Amino acid sequence: MEQKIIQSVDKLSDILQEVECRKLFLVVDSSFPFLNIKDTIESLEVEKVFFSDFTPNPLYEDVCKGINLLKSEQCDAILAVGGGSAIDVAKCIKLAVLAQEGNQAIIPPLVNTRVACDGSKLPIIAIPTTAGTGSESTHNAVMYYEGAKQTVTNDGILPDIAILEPSVLKTLPLYQKKCTMLDALCQGIESWWSVNSTEESYEYSRKAIELIMANWQKYIFDNDAEAAANIMLGANYGGRAINITATTAAHAFSYKITSLYKLPHGHAVAAGLPEIWEYMLGHMDKCLDTRGEAYLIDIFSQIAAAMGCSTPVKAIAKFREMLSDMEIYNPVAINREEEINILSHSVNPIRLKNNPIALDDSAIQLIYEIILN
Repeated sequence: MEQKIIQSVDKLSDILQEVECRKLFLVVDSSFPFLNIKDTIESLEVEKVFFSDFTPNPLYEDVCKGINLLKSEQCDAILAVGGGSAIDVAKCIKLAVLAQEGNQAIIPPLVNTRVACDGSKLPIIAIPTTAGTGSESTHNAVMYYEGAKQTVTNDGILPDIAILEPSVLKTLPLYQKKCTMLDALCQGIESWWSVNSTEESYEYSRKAIELIMANWQKYIFDNDAEAAANIMLGANYGGRAINITATTAAHAFSYKITSLYKLPHGHAVAAGLPEIWEYMLGHMDKCLDTRGEAYLIDIFSQIAAAMGCSTPVKAIAKFREMLSDMEIYNPVAINREEEINILSHSVNPIRLKNNPIALDDSAIQLIYEIILN
């Protein structure tokens, strides 16, 4: 399906008329009461049912509460307002409601298959309130089932309409702005070098990186409104890129860093990306991309150019300089050997298949040792 990208929440009322919404299911996170668009949403002339009973890392049980509420209230459209978690919860609810398999569609083993889902039967409108995951433009969602992270993937859960309203970023906590912006930048970079990249994904990645690199300082340090609009658009392009390619090693390495050191996702991804990129540059003979080593060298050079650098080595240095300027530091190990062992055995092999350079067990351990150095 072709997703609509709308600039400005002012058009929300017209959008609800277009999708013929009679009863709206609102999935909102804890930031909703403080948003500058709260009154606009609450004043919509349509019957509304609010759902916010979920954790920042949504559990299957949380999603089930939403499924039951939407069904009992017989809502016919979903509006997700919040960060990636709120949008992910909305997507999981939609899939479970529409799929013949019901709730089983979002838990193992069915979570790993593309069950049938006619997304047109329950439209989703997504309004992101952070500039990071690009979840408003992907067909993926994340939730936790029995303590394990599950990625739900289905074409039917791509939001029909994404509304980009950069004014919501104005009051975000500074550290959250840094972490979400870094997640968006990492997505743009990873998607570009992914073995699944296409001509379309290249352009999304390029736009994501160029917009973020041109605006991140004014966004982070000056809280500039125009920069915020460009960062939000860049994050959306990053989401569109990842929707085609999926993520690679930097994301695969990040998940256990997040849980072990209690770091936000974007911080954890950014901690690993320059170390992984540097390792790949030194091991081009292990290229997995069928397009070849010369192709990959060119891709690394194009990424560097989008970052405003003449070489990949300089791009890696610039990325590290950004982290230093924002005071984003790598985690510090307490029980180093034990923690490296835990981290090394945590990497998702599926995401590593998307990485352009092979990473065996010894490489994974080495990179974690550098990250924790």
